[in-house]
Amino acid sequence: MDLHALTPEAEINRRIEKIHHAMTDAEMPAMLVTSNANIYYTTGRVINGYVYITAAGKPLYFVRRPLGIEAPDVIYIHKPEQIVEKLQERGLELPDTIGMELGLLDVMTFERLKKAFPGIKPVNASPVLRAARSVKTDFELDLLRRSGVKHERVYRRIPLLYQDGMSDIELQIEIERVSRLEGCLGQFRIAGESMELFMSNILAGDNADAPTPYDFAMGGAGLDPSLPVGANGTVIKPGMTVMVDSNGNFTGYMTDMTRVFSLGDVSDIALKAHQCSIDICREVEKHATPGTPASKLYELAINLVNERGLERYFMGHTQKAGFIGHGVGIEINELPVIAPRSRDILVKDNVIALEPKFVIPHVGAVGIENTYIVTDKGLECITTAPEEIISLN
Repeated sequence: MDLHALTPEAEINRRIEKIHHAMTDAEMPAMLVTSNANIYYTTGRVINGYVYITAAGKPLYFVRRPLGIEAPDVIYIHKPEQIVEKLQERGLELPDTIGMELGLLDVMTFERLKKAFPGIKPVNASPVLRAARSVKTDFELDLLRRSGVKHERVYRRIPLLYQDGMSDIELQIEIERVSRLEGCLGQFRIAGESMELFMSNILAGDNADAPTPYDFAMGGAGLDPSLPVGANGTVIKPGMTVMVDSNGNFTGYMTDMTRVFSLGDVSDIALKAHQCSIDICREVEKHATPGTPASKLYELAINLVNERGLERYFMGHTQKAGFIGHGVGIEINELPVIAPRSRDILVKDNVIALEPKFVIPHVGAVGIENTYIVTDKGLECITTAPEEIISLN
């Protein structure tokens, strides 16, 4: 079994080199990678185990499962306490500090890993990994573009999936069926504590105004209190919008795209807000070049919203989101964050999802979301489905 699966070794080496640079800048001599998303980033597959990276040299892969991976740098272990022993057997000098994913580790796992490296000071490696992953390689950009093509293909079929009398969840199931047949992996990786979502967030009518405990741009009551987000069984009726924010993970790298559908005509204020969302995207596309503060993009958006008198509906009505965009890749919420107090600065080959949305009472949610690659000339859109409100009739 090949360690790097479908990812070329040269690509893995490029990613490790980026991590090396970030570790050097952070004065971090070594790190231990433990989360699925970062293990996938550094190996090209998900393993049950750990990736040990020093600021120079090749990583070592300490694997518990699956069996059968054969490579010189793969070391099978039963427990993390064996890692130091295996490093010493190879004659490797132990660091005085070691980076761990402190932004993700639970206390029990952290304490166990700390004991496994006696006398070695743990420091937070999460910002280093997030920074490295925020700038995509050409290989990653190709995977994202391929996801975007398949994502668009699914969205173009949505009007054909609707049948009279459908509820939001019935339409969601049909969309997800088509997505899976198109090759969607179904996995919706989200960074952060207690943020859960199934394959899609489909919001019909006033359910779009239902607050959720999760830090998403749009909410929805969901079908059960155990997963309080998204479709709630609302029957789609004339004058109502249906916002579709469905899974774009076709390659292990996710595009994020939202489009709005309606049954018949919607109110003038809904049309005005939807056009404002499109106009915000056009404005941001021109200004989002490398070196631009992410906070400036939020400022461009909110200025347009205020000029058109739509601030009461922007990014929610009853409950508002505090951002209009975020990085995407292996996870749906990577760096940079497009928010008023964001300290992030755009870098070439960042990939961002921009989602200036509105909630109009008694109509539903309107607005679009696109995934973009940051280039020297501005933003390259890789989710190119039609942006107008599309009729389900």
